[in-house]
Amino acid sequence: MIISSLTNQRVKDVVRLRNRRSRDRAEKLLIEGYRELLRAVDNGYPIEELFFCPELFQGENEEALISRLQGRGAQVVQTTDAVFRKMAYRDRPEGLIGIGPQVRRSLDDLDLSSASPLFLAAEAIEKPGNLGTILRSADGAGATGLILCDRCTDLFNPNVVRASIGTIFCVPVADASSEEALAWLHEHQIRILAATPHSDRLYTEVDFTGPVAISVGTEQYGLSEGWMQSADLRVRIPMLGQVDSLNVATATALLLYEAVRQRHGSGMLAPGARP
Repeated sequence: MIISSLTNQRVKDVVRLRNRRSRDRAEKLLIEGYRELLRAVDNGYPIEELFFCPELFQGENEEALISRLQGRGAQVVQTTDAVFRKMAYRDRPEGLIGIGPQVRRSLDDLDLSSASPLFLAAEAIEKPGNLGTILRSADGAGATGLILCDRCTDLFNPNVVRASIGTIFCVPVADASSEEALAWLHEHQIRILAATPHSDRLYTEVDFTGPVAISVGTEQYGLSEGWMQSADLRVRIPMLGQVDSLNVATATALLLYEAVRQRHGSGMLAPGARP
């Protein structure tokens, strides 16, 4: 079947998923792009529907991905160029859009089997691009999981999926209030490291090798007083210019990779392995 009508009901249903209320009502997630869909498939995420337009493909591997999805039970539908562009979220569509379920996790779903887990706690992140970039850094650093506290942006926003380049399907993400997250971390004896420009200790001067949760806060105000008071360690990133802090996604990457440096250097992390 090839959908050619712009008024087709299935086309309208996909377009509605751009809206958060419609996504939450349907409990669906919109995934656009080859790399994002490939990462979803590689991590066992259940793609339910796939819409494709060969005229918009940008590589030579799309057909193999479509075959994999068909083999896993996805309903695959071809569209015309005009129809696909109506459904597409991006300005330059790649000819692939997938639909799947919203997967929600709680703190109890996070993996505590490692002797030295590395968690990231992000409080009230507002911008989808920052949240997606944080997910990408968490995956790259092999973080055990991400705890979204009092989140202000929708984890299932297509811009989060896009900025994460599909790592939303690699990194376990749990939703919690700050109070719940703090209690859970203390219960499991995971040290909390808070990033703040008001600390005397540089982030390179503290120990990241044990069980630790790196906590970062809102783009404008940083971490709330509750996180700052509960932190076992407070560190700063040196700022030698006129601004006093970095973008939250940039700061998160620096802190995560300091943990990687220390853990790899101490022999705790084999190349390519998660901590």
